[in-house]
Amino acid sequence: MSVPKQKFTAEFKHEAVRLVRTTGKSCAQIARDLGVPPHYVVRWKQQQDTHTAAGRPAFTGRGIPALSPQEARLKELERELEIARQERDILKKALAFLSRTAPMRTLARFFAKQP
Repeated sequence: MSVPKQKFTAEFKHEAVRLVRTTGKSCAQIARDLGVPPHYVVRWKQQQDTHTAAGRPAFTGRGIPALSPQEARLKELERELEIARQERDILKKALAFLSRTAPMRTLARFFAKQP
């Protein structure tokens, strides 16, 4: 029979690391007090140190990349740029299709500003 995998919340991990830093106890002692394997607390502390040094949030969850605010904004802007490029390409194709099928006067009226 397999043992179900333990899942710990971000708050629990933050609290465990905070206890290590503020109480002066070792990671192993804090882990025993909390009832988790000692290597978990060591790993959580290392993750928090590396993510904080990089300016990223720690313990974001499975499959969710820990991005800094600048990286998240860059990703959002790249997504918007790709959508704008796709829309532009569609409009180019539509214009090419309309220019072949409709006379120029019809196109001029279509794209003219209306008061």
